[in-house]
Amino acid sequence: MVAIKAHEAERTLARLDPAWRLILFYGPDAGLVSERGAALARTSVDDPLDAFQLVRMDGDSVAADPLKLVDEANTIGLFGGRRAIRVSPTSKPLLAAVEPLIAAPSQDALVIIEAGDLQRTNPLRTACERARTALAVPCYGDAARDLGSIIDEMVRAAGKSIDRNSREHLASLLGGDRQTSRREIEKLLLYAGGDTQITESHIDAIVGDTAQREQNMLVDAVFAGKLPVLDLAQAKLSSEGLDPGVMLGAVLRQALILLKARQSVEAGKAIKEVVGGMRLPYPRIATMEAALAAWNSAKLTEAVTLLGNAVLATRQNAETGRAGATRALWTLARLARSSRSD
Repeated sequence: MVAIKAHEAERTLARLDPAWRLILFYGPDAGLVSERGAALARTSVDDPLDAFQLVRMDGDSVAADPLKLVDEANTIGLFGGRRAIRVSPTSKPLLAAVEPLIAAPSQDALVIIEAGDLQRTNPLRTACERARTALAVPCYGDAARDLGSIIDEMVRAAGKSIDRNSREHLASLLGGDRQTSRREIEKLLLYAGGDTQITESHIDAIVGDTAQREQNMLVDAVFAGKLPVLDLAQAKLSSEGLDPGVMLGAVLRQALILLKARQSVEAGKAIKEVVGGMRLPYPRIATMEAALAAWNSAKLTEAVTLLGNAVLATRQNAETGRAGATRALWTLARLARSSRSD
């Protein structure tokens, strides 16, 4: 049985057991799944540009005709050499295509399967974890430590440097998807131009959005019941001229997101599983998990109604609407505090 933890992935992939002839990459981080699949495919053949050595197959086509993958895996290369088959993600079941290759592994080709966020009981994941000839590799969103390594790697490759505080600041703004994080860092490096030191001013100019962060602070304070933080965030946003209706709109959007997520939780899904599928920036994961634990569907439905009425009031009368917006936000924050104490 070969089942590894997410933090063991890089070390395991660097020392692949030759007995593993089928590698399954799965998880909520589609960017990381793709990146690892592509990297393994490149190192598993002599010439990644040779279509006879590196074969790409559509996951939907394989699911529709499982024997396609079996036939391709057992095809002997015309010119010899190492071969790899990379199967793209699909929402359709691939177990019928994979089972024959687990039972009788291809000696000529390494088969790489890319998949989405598979549950622990998913038949494909279970089959690969139990097989001696396969390896299942979980791909979860980048933790802060992983993001730090990616930042250092890319900054160094660009011939630049970044201090610890700036690196931590950048990591706090990046998301949980590996490819998206890399694109943001690439934009940052391009923006820095000839500057050899990446600073927080560079980061805030191209990656960070101060107003957005303050708005997020207000939203999070409401659903966490943090009244002093809510007061501070609302004061800052008001001083910057942000319309109360916009503030309410941001909180309403979050309430709707939480309501949909909470309904999934109440249908039987684990909170971590639901939040993991959202691809949130790393620092917001714990905040979202805490909000889902504190609020149930009934209270979130009540919050949506309250916020909808407050938004309408601000549109009908700006002056009275401003006071109504404050009252609505504080009412919800107090409701959150009572939820925590229930």
